[in-house]
Amino acid sequence: MYVITRLKMNNLMECYWQNTENWDNRNISKMQKKIETHYIKKLIEQGEHQQLDFKYEISDSKKIARSLVAFANTDGGRLLVGVKDNGAIVGVHSDEEFYMVEGASKMYSRPEVSFAVKKWIVDGKTILEIIVNKSNNRPHSAPDKDGKWLAYIRVVDQNLLANRVLLQVWNHQKRNIAVAIQYTEPERCLLSYLNENKTITISKFCKIAKINRRVAEKKLVGFIVLNIIKIVFTEKQTYYELILSNDSDSELEIYPINKL
Repeated sequence: MYVITRLKMNNLMECYWQNTENWDNRNISKMQKKIETHYIKKLIEQGEHQQLDFKYEISDSKKIARSLVAFANTDGGRLLVGVKDNGAIVGVHSDEEFYMVEGASKMYSRPEVSFAVKKWIVDGKTILEIIVNKSNNRPHSAPDKDGKWLAYIRVVDQNLLANRVLLQVWNHQKRNIAVAIQYTEPERCLLSYLNENKTITISKFCKIAKINRRVAEKKLVGFIVLNIIKIVFTEKQTYYELILSNDSDSELEIYPINKL
């Protein structure tokens, strides 16, 4: 009989083995493989979501850089390389894929996005787990298809562009800029509308307050930095809504629409 004491939940390979009978390295190897297989398959069962993405292969460092910065700009996450979108395990083709990720980090993310990598053997196939932590140095940017450097965020299972409001919020947080809100007619219109309606768009805010877009963005930034309003990102549109008192937090959160 074997007793396994798990020392680190996030690293199933670091286990303390206590032997109550005679055993050999083959048995240990079999147990390790079972642990690896269980861990990866449990991740795959979750499907792709805000903190998990599957990649069949990596053939474009610029494209993978967008995933790295999106994770770093949002809640962090994991890339499983060698896994199809439907969860089928195909394995990585060569060590070149690791170097593609490294190139994405060093050459195509600004500032550079750090990552950790773990190699797992599942059903005889190699899976790379690329781990990206949430960054304290946002925004990170990566080049789009035309080579323009842009900031991305992770929303549900997609990488979306960060809008100007969020970029300004990050700038305020990074530089610790003080925010003061004057309660004028636009602010009154905004809060009154949100008290009666769940969400508002910038276009709607501009219309009801009779202000231009840049003024509307600046006012929204102040409310977001003070955790009075939050941003709701979707694939097609971005909304803003009030944060309830028991929902308030000192950290900015990005809310995908299906979490509301």
